[in-house]
Amino acid sequence: MANKPPSAAGAATEPQGAFPSVGVVIPTRDRPEMLRRALSAALEQDYPGELRAVVVYDRSEPDESLASDRVQVIVNRRTPGLAGARNSGIDALDTDLVAFCDDDDEWLPGKLAAQVEALRAEPEAILATTATVMDFNGRSIPRRAGLDRVEYTHLLRDRLFMLGSSTYLARRLPLLEIGLVDESIPGSQGEDWDLALRAARRHPIVNVDHPYVRILWGTTSYYAQAWDIKIAALHWFLERYPEMGSDPAAAGRIYGQIAFGHAYNRRRREALRWSGRALRANWRERRVPVALAVTSGAVSGRRVLQTLNARGRGI
Repeated sequence: MANKPPSAAGAATEPQGAFPSVGVVIPTRDRPEMLRRALSAALEQDYPGELRAVVVYDRSEPDESLASDRVQVIVNRRTPGLAGARNSGIDALDTDLVAFCDDDDEWLPGKLAAQVEALRAEPEAILATTATVMDFNGRSIPRRAGLDRVEYTHLLRDRLFMLGSSTYLARRLPLLEIGLVDESIPGSQGEDWDLALRAARRHPIVNVDHPYVRILWGTTSYYAQAWDIKIAALHWFLERYPEMGSDPAAAGRIYGQIAFGHAYNRRRREALRWSGRALRANWRERRVPVALAVTSGAVSGRRVLQTLNARGRGI
């Protein structure tokens, strides 16, 4: 487990032309103050190579005042939603590397240089990630994966939320080869997880396990309580990745999440049915008692999520 940030000092002695160009895709929708903070943090990275950003407005009016020689402002002309917005940004770039940052997140100093160094050390890798700091109501909670290389099997068993989209830095051409962000996922829920799975299936993801991205956790997501969409997305993953249904840990986790979603929406019969499936897959699955408690009315689903979010976690 890497607790200290890698040093980019050696790379700093190289000529600027040796550094790959980086384009940052920042999708946004009606959050101007958060967007400006995210954009500034990205562009202020201490990186010797070319660095620019594409701000993609999704179902909202673009703010052309943000445009500059380093910032391109466009609108999402693909499928409405996060996946289409990300792809619109990728389409607008011709840089060597492509990074993502959500408009309510913030890159911390050193992030980009450390990831570029990690990708250089592993030329076959498509994607690099970092650990994060979960910020919930002013409380900062570092979340590390405890891994320097993230394998496909790791992501099948655990989504690894701490390695979210705002940590992603990808080689652009291999990214195009494995396919853009999938726009068919309901509500674009887990679109970053799917992309990571596809990247890791070709080559392990390199992870800089130091918290280089600050995530506003639980309070700013447009889908924080949209459990019908979340359930539909989980079914999409089960269909797209049948290995998840045959792995006890993966199946138990996803079935438990579906059970909780139905319990949250007060569908008692479905919550009980999926709780049973989760237990049959993995009798140790910890989400089942939580889903049953919500189903019985002993605790509210909202209270459960607030408690978990306060610890930097989700269901």
